[in-house]
Parts: sequence; structure tokens; C-alpha cells
Amino acid sequence: MGNQNKSQTSIISAPFQNLKDLPIPLSDSQCVLHKHELLICGGFKQKACYTYHTLKNEYKFICEYPSDVEINGHCVVKLVDNNKDTNQVTLLSFGGKKKHTLTMKYVSVWDNDNDNEMNKLKKSNNYNEWTSFTDSHNHPIIIGRSCDDYHGLRAVTGGSHNNLLFITYFYKNISVFDLNRYIFIKHDILPTNYINYHCFVSKSENRQEIVKKNKRIYEMLLFCYNTGFSIKYDEYYNTFQFRQLYVCKDISPFNSYAYVCINDIILFFGGAGYSTVSKSIHKYSIQENKWMAFQNTLPNPLYNCVAILSADNTNIHIIGGQNDKNILSLT
Repeated sequence: MGNQNKSQTSIISAPFQNLKDLPIPLSDSQCVLHKHELLICGGFKQKACYTYHTLKNEYKFICEYPSDVEINGHCVVKLVDNNKDTNQVTLLSFGGKKKHTLTMKYVSVWDNDNDNEMNKLKKSNNYNEWTSFTDSHNHPIIIGRSCDDYHGLRAVTGGSHNNLLFITYFYKNISVFDLNRYIFIKHDILPTNYINYHCFVSKSENRQEIVKKNKRIYEMLLFCYNTGFSIKYDEYYNTFQFRQLYVCKDISPFNSYAYVCINDIILFFGGAGYSTVSKSIHKYSIQENKWMAFQNTLPNPLYNCVAILSADNTNIHIIGGQNDKNILSLT
């Protein structure tokens, strides 16, 4: 695992710092931030889930995915519930080559102050483990239609009640799933040829939500190879608007990069093309619709890695991935 200061000048000048090695080699992993923990949820053909404590520089094992679940191109998002205790977070894992839909109620394994809460959850046998995603009648729910290819999908949450799951997936699809009603409310086609293992971020996370005349419009951005889109969703009318964005030629040959959105910029790390693997770092300015390649690069070519911003907004952690010889990373 490596980290990098988020300020633009530091990204250019500061070297990467190697942190403690991952417990297992990981590629195509999913990672969610919870306070000072990075919750690392499986990877390509790896069912183990770990928590990395950014202050302690240590790992702890959480659990494994069920034995009948194949991890290959899945997605994990953090669900927002304002009624939940801040010591607990709910994760949703879904998709992949063979679709699964699971949830985990996670309570920190690091903090002794959580012992009482963990003891309560032990009685219900559903804490810190993956269980079926169920509706209000306890019926299992699988997100995705039989015709949907969710291998290498990307998703973000949003909506006025944080109840909408926006899913982008192969070949060129976008869907909206209502997490409160357990149904799809929208399917649409992106005006492009192909997306897979792409960048998909929400501007709403960075306070870019537009509120006009009692309507809520959520903007997301998507990049894959030479495709770039601003995607606006009108929650009132349940409609999408797509606007094409410029993609610089240096990054257009690639997908499978790590990426992170910080205020008005998206940072891209590495990526894979048809015959090459990148170690470049690129910055996209949302407001200016401009790209920049940094002189500083990753230590090695890398793809199928994941990037996540620390809780104090000072470091970016780059986790796992594969190099240009398809060797899995332990950092």
C-alpha cells in the first residue's frame, strides 16, 4: 500500500511511501473508508476481507465472503443511514461475473469501546460478516437482471434520501436501483460504445448537488478509454442527461485505473491498455474540463488497483493491483 499527499504540489514533488504489506496479494479489490479504517473487501478470486488502520499501520482480518460466492469484478459501496450509530457502517457488495448481493454490518475490530455493541450484535449473528441482502419481508434480493453483465461494474449512491444506487456497467448501460423499495426505477443507454472497469464518481459527494425549484439534480462523471461523460440525473422526472467530456490522448488508451475524486479534481493512477500498463498519474479538473499529467509517477506500472482518500483528507492510499507482468501487488 502506498500513500500520497492530496495537494497538487505535493503530488508532483513528494515520493510515494511504502506502508505495511497487504496480508495477501490483491487485484481488483474494493475498499470503503470508515473513520480511520480502510475496509478492504475481497479481490479477484480472493474472498478474505481486512481492515487497515491508517494510524496504526496494521491490518486485521474481518471475515470471508461465503464459499458459494465468486469474487470477480464486484463492487462495494457504503450505505447511508442517518439513524445508525456512527460506530457501525453498512456495506453493500454486489455484481461481478457471477452476480451476488450481500450486506455487512461492520463494527470496528480495533476499538475496545465497541465491545458492548459488538456483544449485542454477536447475539444476532450478523455483525462483521456477509449476509443476504433482504427486503422488509426478509426475502433475499439480487440486484441485476439476468441480461445484465455486471463484471467490472461501478456504482455510487445518491438521491434526496441517499436511497438511490446508480449502476454503470458493460457494454454501455446505466441503471438506478431504489434501495428503499428494492426495485429498479430506471434503465438507460450511454451514448458510447463500451465501458468496463471504468471511473465513475459522484459530484454530489463534493457538495456539487444542484437544487432548483424543489427538484434535485445529481451529477456524476464517467471515464473509460476515450469516453468521458457528465451524467445528470433529475430525481423528480427520473431522467438522464449526458454531456460528452474531453479525454486527453495520454489516458485515452486505458481503463482499470485507480481513481479518487477530491473537490474539483479527479486523480487517476496507472491503468491498462490493450498492450501496455501505465504508471502515470493524471489529474482532471472538473470545473475547467482540463487534463494534466504529473511528472511524478507510480513506482511501477499498475492496473486493477484501488485508490481511497484518508479520513483527514491528507493522503491517498493505493491498494493492490497488477504490474505489467501480471504479478499481483502486496502493497
